[in-house]
Amino acid sequence: MDVQQLFRMLKKEAECPLCLETVKNPKTLPCLHSFCLECLDELANFARRQLQTTIKCPVCQTSFPILDSNTFANLPSSFHLNRLVDVLALEDSSVQAQKCNTCDDNKPATSYCFVCQTFMCTSCFQSHQRFKATRGHRNVLIDKLQAQDVQELIERPVMCSQQFHEDQPLEFYCEDCKVLICLKCSIVIHNRHRVTDTRKAALEQKMKLTEAVAKLKAQILLYENEIKKQTELKDKNVTDIMNAEKKMTDSVEEWIRDLREHEKKMKEKFREIYEAEQKQHETRLENLELITTQLKSCVERGQGVLERNISAEILETNHTILQRGDELRNARKSDRYKLPYLNYFVKKKFAILDQILITKTDSSMCLAVFDDSEIGRESNVVVVTSDSEGLQCYQLDDQIEVDILTTEGDHLKTELKDSNDGKYTVTYTPQCVGRHSVVIEVNGQPLTGSPFLVQSGQRDYQFSFYFETTGQKIKEISFISDIAMSDRTGTIAVADAGNKRIQLFSSEGKFLTQVKLDNEPSSVAFTDCGDLLTLVSQKNDKLCLFSAEGQLLKHINDKHVKKAEHLSIASDGRLIITDETNKEVKVLSPDGNDQLVSMTAPNCDKHPKCTVFHQNKFYVSYPWDHCIKVFDKTGVYLHDIGSKGSNDGQLNYPVGLVIDKCNQLIVCDVGYRRLQFFTLSGKFLRELKGEYLNYNSPWYAAVNNNGNLTIAGNLEIAFLSIHERCRFDKKRD
Repeated sequence: MDVQQLFRMLKKEAECPLCLETVKNPKTLPCLHSFCLECLDELANFARRQLQTTIKCPVCQTSFPILDSNTFANLPSSFHLNRLVDVLALEDSSVQAQKCNTCDDNKPATSYCFVCQTFMCTSCFQSHQRFKATRGHRNVLIDKLQAQDVQELIERPVMCSQQFHEDQPLEFYCEDCKVLICLKCSIVIHNRHRVTDTRKAALEQKMKLTEAVAKLKAQILLYENEIKKQTELKDKNVTDIMNAEKKMTDSVEEWIRDLREHEKKMKEKFREIYEAEQKQHETRLENLELITTQLKSCVERGQGVLERNISAEILETNHTILQRGDELRNARKSDRYKLPYLNYFVKKKFAILDQILITKTDSSMCLAVFDDSEIGRESNVVVVTSDSEGLQCYQLDDQIEVDILTTEGDHLKTELKDSNDGKYTVTYTPQCVGRHSVVIEVNGQPLTGSPFLVQSGQRDYQFSFYFETTGQKIKEISFISDIAMSDRTGTIAVADAGNKRIQLFSSEGKFLTQVKLDNEPSSVAFTDCGDLLTLVSQKNDKLCLFSAEGQLLKHINDKHVKKAEHLSIASDGRLIITDETNKEVKVLSPDGNDQLVSMTAPNCDKHPKCTVFHQNKFYVSYPWDHCIKVFDKTGVYLHDIGSKGSNDGQLNYPVGLVIDKCNQLIVCDVGYRRLQFFTLSGKFLRELKGEYLNYNSPWYAAVNNNGNLTIAGNLEIAFLSIHERCRFDKKRD
């Protein structure tokens, strides 16, 4: 690279983003972008005139408060840009930035000595060349700078700015004052301070800076991945909208075609009616005109005979004319064709938006009666309609609307039965614990007290049994790494990592069998058919599938489970693995061959522990972040549940997770020796502590379809079985 090209690159690098000129007196904002001091002051003055209290960085749009002073002169200067400006001034003959550092004549510098690290005027350079001690130094004339010389000038040592120290390089760093100093400064000004070599201090800071940059790069990758996923969602959203719009357009065009076809058929029918009616009218008109002509002819003949008044003619024709006249007068008259009533009317296919209803029912006097609500059991709400006097009444046209919302805001399916006596029974089935909101309207008017808050039956857990033996014998356990329960048989599997085995117990705690392994089991899970899947830790982790009786069935492809820490199985058979090394959660196909989904938590450098999948969401425990992170079915991060603390809903090192049949998220809060219960959206419900939990923290938990909950510590007490019981809150709000 030639020197002119290098200068062009340096000039571009030293360009102020505001004025697009070489930066003058560069000042650096907290966002690390630098500008001319004058440009920053002008930007602040413009903002003040607009009555603004902040300015935005023109590069990254970060907002900063405007200083009370009229200038940004107190902002830190940019070392790199100042050095670039000094070097660029060497190329510009119209600017004299460097003076001779050797003599006191303040003459412009024409050369630079890389050994003495000083600029010299022409006279000093000549003297420098004459002295034997400096004759061999590497010198360069400023007007003959090469690219390498320019680079070395940029990297030249920094000289002290203290008076009488200008010839001293800043070779030391005062750790007490956090400033660079020269040798003289270390003796005169910073005596007895902690002073270290500049390169040593810089090396320590360089390591910290390198680590910080690495973390920022990792954060950039997370955001770029998030941008990619968000862009994919955006594109999918656009596609979905366009497809829906096309479907709407196609439907409207189809309706229009159908209407046009209907119009054509109706017009044909109108034409048929028209032609048939006209034919009827024409037939009757022809008959009437014929009779009229015959009558006129008979009149003309008789009138002619009378006018001629010839006796012989009258006597001969009288009988004939009279007979013809009688025939015509007595002839049957044709019926007059009566017009039919023709109407055109339309029966609308669309919903009626308004309605006039006349009824004796007074909505303000109607009542609602609730029965006890239990999870998974059909429950009822009875609405009783009454008149203005509070007497039960029944009106056929009354409209009863009941909408039941869960604590999550979901609408429950309801069925309404009319008893035809003023009582309406609404049937629904709660699917989760918590208060349900019941909105009841009669004829479009809410009942007094609506919406009603109804507590669905709460599930309490009570202690059943536990083991507290530690050792290597049967039923003795040494360090539990996971537990699982079978929905099919109720069998409890305990990963006895300390003894390199899995012990199987009945739901009552009776020992069934054990599965010996060649290494420590790190996690266990039951398949929907009752087989046992085990994650075994060794040099390369592997998945082993055992029968319910403990017989090895097969090894599952283990290419995706290296450094895996925990295993769970989704309801559709997919395998969910937490990867400690890559700090991610992997979702594998049921056979373990294919990775379907991968998810990582943004802004989190800690690894996940346990995972459970329910209702198209992943719930993942992050012990070191003291929270549960929720992802959607595609692996997109949604929100956190809990934060560090000891209050309700706060966590301290959460590990095990399960979701019971009441749709309660149960979290093993290891740090505070308790179980915490949340709704699926993260609302705190209650906690369970005391008794067994006073002596050992719960690390892992498992549930089965019978409502039994098993929890385990990892040291002394092996496991604890907890059976559920129902409790109803009959209080209505």
